[in-house]
Amino acid sequence: MTSPEQTKAAEAGTPATRRPRLRPLMMLAPFVARYPGMLAGAAVALVFASLATLVVPLAIRRMIDFGFSTDGMITQYFGMLIGVALVLAVASAMRFYLVTTIGERVVADVRAAVFRHLTTLSPAFFDTAKIGEVVSRVTADTTQIKSAVGVSVSIALRNTIMFLGAVAMMVVTSPQLSLYVLGAIPLLVLPLVAFGRDVRRRSRIAQDRLADATGYANENIQAVRTMQAFTAEPTVIGRFTQAAEDAYATARDATRARSVLTAVIIFLVFSSVVGILWAGAQQVLSGALSSGRLSQFVLYAVFAASSLSQLSEVWSELSQASGAAERIAEIFDEQPAVKPPAHPLPLPEPPRGEVGFVAVRFAYPASPDVKVLDGVTFTIKPGEKVAIVGPSGAGKSTIFSLLLRFYDPAGGVIRFDGVPINEADPKALRSRIALVPQDVVVFGMSVADNIRYGRPEATDAEVMEAAKLAFADEFITRMPGGYGSLIGERGVTLSGGQRQRIAIARAILRDAPLLLLDEATSALDAESETMVQRALSRLMEGRTTLVIAHRLATVLTCDRILVMDEGRVVEEGTHASLVAAGGLYARLADLQFNQGPALAQVSLPAAL
Repeated sequence: MTSPEQTKAAEAGTPATRRPRLRPLMMLAPFVARYPGMLAGAAVALVFASLATLVVPLAIRRMIDFGFSTDGMITQYFGMLIGVALVLAVASAMRFYLVTTIGERVVADVRAAVFRHLTTLSPAFFDTAKIGEVVSRVTADTTQIKSAVGVSVSIALRNTIMFLGAVAMMVVTSPQLSLYVLGAIPLLVLPLVAFGRDVRRRSRIAQDRLADATGYANENIQAVRTMQAFTAEPTVIGRFTQAAEDAYATARDATRARSVLTAVIIFLVFSSVVGILWAGAQQVLSGALSSGRLSQFVLYAVFAASSLSQLSEVWSELSQASGAAERIAEIFDEQPAVKPPAHPLPLPEPPRGEVGFVAVRFAYPASPDVKVLDGVTFTIKPGEKVAIVGPSGAGKSTIFSLLLRFYDPAGGVIRFDGVPINEADPKALRSRIALVPQDVVVFGMSVADNIRYGRPEATDAEVMEAAKLAFADEFITRMPGGYGSLIGERGVTLSGGQRQRIAIARAILRDAPLLLLDEATSALDAESETMVQRALSRLMEGRTTLVIAHRLATVLTCDRILVMDEGRVVEEGTHASLVAAGGLYARLADLQFNQGPALAQVSLPAAL
C-alpha cells in the first residue's frame, strides 16, 4: 500500500516516481496469456483491418493516374474499394469483439485474483489498511485497467501497425518526401515521452485521492446510525465534499496534462503534413512526381500522422492505467505475515482439542512497543472447560487471536494437540476450532447461508438442527421467508440477541473439537441466555472449551478459571478457591456478586 512518503514523493515529482512508465502494466501479461486463441484471433483481425486500410491509397493512385481513361477502369477501381471496405468492416468488428471480450475477461480475473490474495493476508495488514481504499483498488482501479486492456492496447497495436505500414509505403512511393517525414518524427515523439510521464504521475495521484474519498464514504455509510445519532452529518458531508473536491482537482490536473499533450501532437502532426504536401506539390509542378503518386503519398502521410496522433492519446491512457496497475500491484506485493510452513506437520487424528501456551510473549504489529502478553503459560486438557477473566486490556482476546494463528507470538510456543501451531497448516488448525465472537459478524445473505458459513457443505437439515440447538429456530421460522429470509448487510434487521444465536448455531454446525466463546451470551436477554446456556452446555460436552467472560456468573460451571492482568496469568483455580485466595478474582467477584444489581452493572465495564 502507498505510504505517506510515497504519496508526497508522487506529488512533488521526486525520483520515487521515476519508474519505467508502463512496466506496472506487465503484471497483466499472465492474465492475458491465459487466452491464446482469442489473442490469435484478435491479432489476425488486426492485421487484416490494417492491410485493408493500407490498400486504399494504392487504389486511389491508380484511379487518378489511369482510371479516368475508360469507364470500365473506374468501375473496376470503385468495385475494388467496396471489397476493401467489406474486409475492413468485418475485420474491425472481429477485432473489437475479441479485444473487448479479452479486456472484460482479464479484468474479471484480476478482480478475482486480488480478492483471493486479500483473503490470504493476515489480520495485521487490515489493522492498518483502510478498507474503503482497498475496495477502491479492487473496483475503480480494475475498471481503469479494463479500458486499457480492452480498448487502448488494441488501438495502440492497430496504430503501430498502421504507422509502420504507412511509413514503409511512403518510402516506396517517394523516398525524398519520406526523408522529410522521418525528420519530423522526433518532434512528435519527444513531447509524447515528456508529457506521458507527467500524465502518469498525475493519474496516480488522482487515483489515490479517489481512494481516500471512497474510503471515507465507506466508513461513514457503514456507521450511518452512529453518524445520525450524533448529528454528525454536516461534518461528514463537509469532509467528504472536500475529499471529493481533492479527487476532482487532481483528476482535472491529469486531464489538463492530457489535453495539452493532445493539442501539441495534433498541431505538430498536421503542420508536418501541410509542409510535406507543399514540398510534394513542387515536385508535381516540376514533373518529378505524378498527381496520383502524390495523392498516394499524402494519404499514407495522413495515415501515419493520424496513427501517431492516436498513439499519443493512447499513450496517456496507458500511462493512466499504469498508475492504477501500480496500485493493484502493491496489493499483490503484500505478503501474509503468517504463512504456512513449507512442510507442515499433520495434526493428530482423531483430534483431541488439547491446548498449551509456553512463555508466550506478544505485541501487535501496529504497536510493537506495547506488550499485550508477557510470558503466558498454561495447559488445557482435552474436554476441559476453562474460563479466562480479567480487566479490559489484560490480553484475553489476544489469546484467541494467537490460538487461531491470526498472528505469531514474539516469543514462546503455542501447541494444539501437541503440535506447535507455527509448524502446522493454519487452515488445518482453524478447521478444528469454532469461534463465537462477542462482536458477531452476520452477512447480507439468507439466514441459512449465514449459519452454513460454519460448514459450507452442510445440508439443510443440519442447518436447521444447529439452529434449534442454538434456540434460533423459534425466531427464524417466524420470519417471512424462514431460513431463506435475507437479513440485510451486517444483519441490520436482527436484534443483537438474534445475531448472537445465529453465530452460536454457526459454531454448533462446525462441530469442532475446540470451542472459543468470547462472551457468547453477552447480547442475550435473561430468558434467551438461559436457553442458549443450556444449548452450549450440551455442545461443550466432550469438547475443549475456552470461555472469555466479563460476567463472572458465566464461569461458575467451568473446570478452571485463568485470571489475567497486564498480559500475564496471575491466578488459576476454581471459583471457590480463587475467591478464598482473596486476590484479583475475589475483588472482581465481590464487585459483581456482593454489590447491588445496579452497582454491579455500572461498575462492571470499568472493572472488566
